[in-house]
Amino acid sequence: METLLGAALPDATTPFGEAWAISDRPEAQSVTAAGLSLHELWTNHREAIFGKALLDAKNPTFPLLMKILDACDDLSIQVHPPASMAAALKGEPKTEMWFIAHSDPGAKIYAGLKPGVTRERFETALQNGTVAEVVHVIEARTGDCLFIPSGRVHAIGAGLLIYEIQQNSDTTYRVFDWNRVGLDGKPRALHVQESMQSIDFADFKPQVQQIEADGTLVKCDYFDVRLCDQAGVVGETGECVTLAVVNGQISVSGTILKAGDFALLPACMDAKSRQVTPANAASQWLEIRIPA
Repeated sequence: METLLGAALPDATTPFGEAWAISDRPEAQSVTAAGLSLHELWTNHREAIFGKALLDAKNPTFPLLMKILDACDDLSIQVHPPASMAAALKGEPKTEMWFIAHSDPGAKIYAGLKPGVTRERFETALQNGTVAEVVHVIEARTGDCLFIPSGRVHAIGAGLLIYEIQQNSDTTYRVFDWNRVGLDGKPRALHVQESMQSIDFADFKPQVQQIEADGTLVKCDYFDVRLCDQAGVVGETGECVTLAVVNGQISVSGTILKAGDFALLPACMDAKSRQVTPANAASQWLEIRIPA
């Protein structure tokens, strides 16, 4: 985040692995220059900002959480609960996607199970400390995208800078942490029981997403994410679109956005103001929409 995106980290001595860029969580609120929180916009100005299509949405908070993840070490192997199990486990369901903005040579992502791995074999691996041997491994490349539906066991390997678009949830169950200790010298807490109830044991060998002709990376019930690099008008009046710059810089309505910046284009913005102009051919950004 610091070397590639120019982010000013709050503390030079503390490792920071996440930046919550667009967030409507009680513990972390995105706030406008005018001092309005994302929650206030969602609650009190929904039609003007998010459009009529989302006016009757039942979500009490803005339904997405958008992050940048900076993995300098292998992150824990984990899973998020599916909607069918989340309430019983006292958690929130989470489906997410990753866009790899940068990958060091040899970096890996872990997702799903190797073919033939059963619940019993997974339990044995837990007992033996060999969970990494039963999880499917993908060689990560810059520009790859991976869809992580709830229930898919996964982990981010070292050397990856990732943009994550997800449901507005902060429930993560760690099932394996590479037999290591945390910053305090003690093993980090695991959530084996919750994980075993959440993992989809029929999820074998998932692959990276194939980009569609219109730039679509992922289109699901929770988000529609496209990769863009051409000048043009983003969306239409009445539609809310979030932009996340992943390479270079772009200009929108007189504002310069660089890699690492996120911007929410409100529904009330007119067509002329929605013109996006990339600085050069290397500029890329994600367009993120909430399905009505």
